[in-house]
This record gives sequence, structure tokens and C-alpha cells, in this order.
Amino acid sequence: MLTTLSIITLLPDQRRWGFAQMATAQRPLQQVPGLRFQKLLGSGAGGFGALPNLRRYGFMAVWESEEAAEAFFGTHPLWQQYRQRTSAIWTARLAPIKAHGLWDGVNPFDYASEPTETAAPDGEPVLVLTRASIRLRKTPRFWRYVAPVSATIADAPGVRAAIGLGELPVVRQATVSLWDSAQAMQEYAYRSEKHKEVIRLTRQEDWYAEEMFARFRVLGTEGVWDGLGV
Repeated sequence: MLTTLSIITLLPDQRRWGFAQMATAQRPLQQVPGLRFQKLLGSGAGGFGALPNLRRYGFMAVWESEEAAEAFFGTHPLWQQYRQRTSAIWTARLAPIKAHGLWDGVNPFDYASEPTETAAPDGEPVLVLTRASIRLRKTPRFWRYVAPVSATIADAPGVRAAIGLGELPVVRQATVSLWDSAQAMQEYAYRSEKHKEVIRLTRQEDWYAEEMFARFRVLGTEGVWDGLGV
């Protein structure tokens, strides 16, 4: 099995088409052979804002095999449309190191793999996903405290790239960050006082109806993200 994440940057005149795909792409995606789990995700203005960025999307998928993923990215008509309408696409091939919590009632990254394949050696990049469904009545407090802290991730030492993604504006949100190493990620998580305060408030105020944390080894990447081949 294989997990992939794609960051898609549409051409300026394709905003309306890209926004429509959040609904219309669901049926063809559900019919893709070998695609076990998928989420087409919008992004926030400025990377982490509550307002949408209509040119930037994410596509996260879990595949039955590398062959199924290659067939989709290489030949599927829907993906070919994206390729024709984008200024850049960055795709990472990922293997889960650790994943806990639920996404729509399941843990899509809890699949068997050899430890030698998934453990990220020291100094190798890791990708981190944090995702939550926010209780509606808790959204003002969430955005007051969490959004500013999430934005600081992009400037943390050891971060190559970071972005806020979501299935629905305001209430179903995720943060994806790519780090130089697991050590760099852990130093931020455990030494950032703002980050630790948000974790405390999350537990104290019960902001989330559902949440997930996943860490991945980066098996390989292709394409560019904000002009960088990260």
C-alpha cells in the first residue's frame, strides 16, 4: 500500500473550475481502481487563513498498491485535467510511521508495513498531518488561538513547507508540514511554548469532535511547491 499527498496550484483563470471539482470530482474519484481512501482539500488564504485560496488545493490518497497510484497519476482523465489546468503540482509518496485518531470514522493510515520501510532514519525528511473536525460552537475560540500558532509552523527551524488544508471552511481543518527531520519536528512540538499552550487548551476545552495525527516517512517527491522542489 501507498499514501500520496499532492499540492495543486491552479492557473489564475481556473479558479472556478477548481472550486467546482470539490463536488464534481467525488464520483470519478470513488470509481478509481485501487483507491482506498481519498480527500480533495481546499486551502486557506495566506497558507493558514479561514478564507479560501481558490488556486491552491490538496489531494490526499491511500492506494492498494504503487501500481494503482502510478496508473491514476499517469493516465486517469481527471488527473490529466488537473495537469492541464495547473501551474504546478507537487506530489509526495509517503509511508506512515505513526497515525492515531480518526478521519471520518476510520484511520486510513493504519495499514501493515515493514518497520524497516517506514521508520525514518535520522536526518531524513518527515511529513506531519494534523487534522480535526471542530465543534461548531467552539470555532471562534479555535480560530483565535490555533490559527496564529499554525501559521508559525511555516517559519519554524527545519520546516521546508507547510500549509493549512480543509474539507470544509472553518470547521474541518488540517495542517500539513514537511520537516527536514523528525528531530526538527519534535524540537518545535516540545519547545514551542505557544504550541504547548494550544495542546493544553485543546484538551481543556474539548474543541474537536474528531481528530487525527499522522507522521510519514517521505519515500520520494516530484514537482514543485511554491517554486521549490521540496
